[in-house]
Amino acid sequence: MASLLRPTGTEDQARSLGAGPEQARAAHPANLRGDSRGRLLAVVLFTAAVKRTAAVAALLTLWEMLPRAGVVERTFLPPFSDVARAWWTLVNSGQLISDATVSLSRSLAGFGLAILLAIPLGLLIAWYKPVAQILSPLLEVFRNTAALALLPVFTLILGIGETSKIALVVYSCSWPILLNTISGVKEVDPLLVKSAKSMGLGSVRLFQKVILPGAVPTIFTGIRLAGAYSILILVAAEMVGAKAGLGYLINYAQFNFQIPQMYAGIITISAIGVVFNQGLLAVERRFSTWRNTATG
Repeated sequence: MASLLRPTGTEDQARSLGAGPEQARAAHPANLRGDSRGRLLAVVLFTAAVKRTAAVAALLTLWEMLPRAGVVERTFLPPFSDVARAWWTLVNSGQLISDATVSLSRSLAGFGLAILLAIPLGLLIAWYKPVAQILSPLLEVFRNTAALALLPVFTLILGIGETSKIALVVYSCSWPILLNTISGVKEVDPLLVKSAKSMGLGSVRLFQKVILPGAVPTIFTGIRLAGAYSILILVAAEMVGAKAGLGYLINYAQFNFQIPQMYAGIITISAIGVVFNQGLLAVERRFSTWRNTATG
C-alpha cells in the first residue's frame, strides 16, 4: 500500500515536464483505471509539454515575424528560418560539430578540474577554522577579480594554446563551487552534528553521514553555476585568442558579416547550456534521493 503513495515514473515524468500537483497525481497508476489510464496520462504529459515550450515557441514566432514585417532591421536580426538554415548548413559542413567539440572538450576539462579542486578545498576551509583563517584573506582578493580580466595574464604565462583556456575555465568555475561548498557545510544543522557526535561518530563518519548529505544541495547549486560559467567564460576567451571553437565561430561570422551563422553559433551555445544544466539536475536528483524520500 505504501508503494502506491510514492511518486512513480509516470508521475515524476509529469512533474519534470511542468505538470501541477493535481496533474501529477492524476498520472499516478493508482488513480487511473482501464483504458482511461493511457488517455489521461497522454493528456497530462502533452499539457505539461505545451506549457514548457509555449514561451520558447512564442519567442521563435516573434523572431520570425518581426524581421519580415520590418519592425527590426533584417540585416542585423534575420528571421529565425534563415538562422535555422544557416545552422543546418554549418552542421552538414561539419564546421559546427567540430567547433562545438573543441569548446566542449575545453569546457569539460576545466569544469572537471574545478570540481576536483574546489570541493575538497571548500570542505577543508569550512571544517577547520585555522585553514579558513589563513586562506580567507587570499580568497577575498581573488574572488573579486574577474576571470576575463586575468585572460592576458593566463595567456602570457601559459601561452595561447589549450592550457591557458582550460586554466581560465578552472579559475572561473572554482569560485561558485568553493563558496557554495563552504556555505553548504556551515549551514548543516548544528543539532544534527551534536547528536551525531553524542552517538560516537568519528570525524570520517560524521562527514559521510551528516555533513556531506546536508551540504549536497548547496554544493550542487555551485556546480550548476560553474557549469554555466565554464561555457560562457570559454566562449569569451575563444573570441580573443583561438582558431577553433564556438567563440571563434561567432567572432569570425560577425567579422565577415555572416549574421545568420553568428546567430547559429549563439543558439548552439544556448542549447548546450540547457542540456548541460539538465544533466547536472539529473545528477543532483540522483545524489539527493534521500531528500526527495524525506519530503515525499
